[in-house]
Amino acid sequence: MKQVVQNYKSGELTLLDVPAPRCKPGGVLVRSAFSLISTGTEMMKVSEAGMSMLGKARSRPDQVAKVVQSVAANGVPATYRKVMGKLDSYTPLGYSLCGVVEQVGAGIDDVKVGDVVACAGNEHALHAELNWVPKNLYAPAPDGVAPRHAAFGTVGSIALQGVRQGESRLGEVALVIGLGLIGQLVTQLLNASGVRVVGVDPDPARCELAERLGAAACGDPGSASVESAVAELTGGMGVDQVYLAAGGSSNQPVELAARLCRDRGRVIDIGKCRLDLPWNAYYEKELDVRFSRSYGPGRYDPEYELQGRDYPIGYVRWTERRNLACFLDLIARGSVDVEPLVSHVADFEDAVETYRRLEEGDLKAVAVLFRYASAGDAPAVEAPEMTVPEVPRPSGRTAPARRSGPVRLAFVGAGNYASSMLLPHLTGRDGVELSTVVTTTALSAANARRKFGFGKATTDLDAVLGDPAVDAVFVVTRHSSHAELTRRALLAGKAVFVEKPLALSEEELAGVLAAVEESGNDRIQVGFNRRFAPLLREARELFGARTGPASLRYLVNAGRLEHGSWYLRQDTEGSRFAGEGGHFVDTASWLLDADPVSVYAAAPAGNEDLQIVLCYPDGSTATISYVTSGPSSFPKETLDLVADGKVLRLDDFTRAAVYDGRRRQWVGSRLPKARDKGQNAELAAFVRAVRTGGPMPVPLESLAATTTATLAVPTALASGVPVTLAGVR
Repeated sequence: MKQVVQNYKSGELTLLDVPAPRCKPGGVLVRSAFSLISTGTEMMKVSEAGMSMLGKARSRPDQVAKVVQSVAANGVPATYRKVMGKLDSYTPLGYSLCGVVEQVGAGIDDVKVGDVVACAGNEHALHAELNWVPKNLYAPAPDGVAPRHAAFGTVGSIALQGVRQGESRLGEVALVIGLGLIGQLVTQLLNASGVRVVGVDPDPARCELAERLGAAACGDPGSASVESAVAELTGGMGVDQVYLAAGGSSNQPVELAARLCRDRGRVIDIGKCRLDLPWNAYYEKELDVRFSRSYGPGRYDPEYELQGRDYPIGYVRWTERRNLACFLDLIARGSVDVEPLVSHVADFEDAVETYRRLEEGDLKAVAVLFRYASAGDAPAVEAPEMTVPEVPRPSGRTAPARRSGPVRLAFVGAGNYASSMLLPHLTGRDGVELSTVVTTTALSAANARRKFGFGKATTDLDAVLGDPAVDAVFVVTRHSSHAELTRRALLAGKAVFVEKPLALSEEELAGVLAAVEESGNDRIQVGFNRRFAPLLREARELFGARTGPASLRYLVNAGRLEHGSWYLRQDTEGSRFAGEGGHFVDTASWLLDADPVSVYAAAPAGNEDLQIVLCYPDGSTATISYVTSGPSSFPKETLDLVADGKVLRLDDFTRAAVYDGRRRQWVGSRLPKARDKGQNAELAAFVRAVRTGGPMPVPLESLAATTTATLAVPTALASGVPVTLAGVR
């Protein structure tokens, strides 16, 4: 998944690919719809990260003091390594969002999958596609509250807690210094409480906005109009409360607060401004200085935030979570309007550019939202569509008559799979001659020739394709080369056996089919061997013809890849499922005797497991669970086909049975057989087609449909909706 992070040492801001979080007990996994940029707190962090080391030290004297203590305790070298290690690492940004519950952890009973929730916390409501959020840091969004508005929940809770600390009462007058995002929300909350508000900010646009949202008067901190408004509203006595919602290094806010506050008034610090209190002014008025700690009681308490232990309502009326729920309720009832605060909505993919514009001043904003692909009130996602390409129909559907003698085969590639699963079935087979082996290195070609008895070994592919004595070419190379080598072999007039996958993209598949059309040669077989497995074919025959739609479940316990596997090179060789998935799509389609018309895919958070649902023209469905997190002790492939009151069960190609009513009929014997996934029968069928000139074992239309369905999986996974496969015949 994607997440916004920053390196505090270098200042680098990036949208980073990180592992998705797991759904743990005591919380929910939330897919973000909108997240809110705190233009105060977050931009302060972003600006600090861009400073020199000296600038960072000056801006954070508290951290410098900790470094000095560490030097005294651990010495300079150890402290330096510790500090540099902490600075030179990615840190997250964000703490206020709204999203949709994707998974519910154990112990959670107040929300369900699909519910819209507002989330809080600088460790749990990050600018990321997925977040795990503990129970006390989320609250359900009331009906009618748009997700983009619910994303204000955390920042709204900060403002609400500040107002609570001020203990405002009906009819009082308050001064709000700083009319950024927090100040604007404080203004609205006070106004909703029956408190008249005077706002202070050097930005005229923000003053105008606050007045539109209910402030009695607003102005520049140095203007006489502010003092005049306070005097008029209070009869010259001064305001009852002052809310410091400003940032920066100026001491002007606390000095202004002392000047305009009444005797024994309250000054509440919500932001992070300089607090050099003028002692005489505060002493003479006996001002009550209070701090508002973030979202409310529970903040920074790990037992409350992480372990879900609530405070009894009789002792703590307004906790962190109750503040969050209260603010959402105020939005729902129209007491607070956050829409006028939204200055800009950016797509999450543009996060880095958005921060840059904010930092450089190109984007002047009170509130900025990131919109994610799953945004609840974003334009509806159109159902994606992929077209199964029309297969060319050469004038002659069978190959020209062969000369007499053995079928001469050439292998392009002689790696592990070819050497262990294909060549042993061809070596010594009657009517087959292993003519030539082509590899990229001379020694590997020589080894393959010696081991399997090839007539010739070479590194020259063109010589093989131009050799009229070669009847068929086996393409058993890296996945990224399959389509191009197949295309060249077809154009050379050869029959082709290509290991899966046939292609890694729609463009590659189109190139293969264009070669078929150009050459008139449609002699292709893809190594989908499962449909040739003797045990599965016997089970299908025993199951019999279907009269109604079927439900098929195919569990593939693929296991984890070993370090260094070239399957990990997804940028060049495609994903693991792109390489293997065609096997399982083909097997399902063969059992259901049709090609799929749509593909849906989902992936549990935090791992590489895939759930794929294929839909077929007659209403049948096939669910392929391709999992990498299962134990190696469990069978790799198990399959169940249910239809017409019958069940076909296959256990890892060693045992199969058909259940009909109360009977269970074993295929052959109930004792496990030697595992046979069909390679031998598949090769026999291919060689027979080449020898006789008859139809290839699997129609080209089916190969194209299976390849397209496999390629549709990442599209379905990214979009979250089924991909329609147009053109299925």
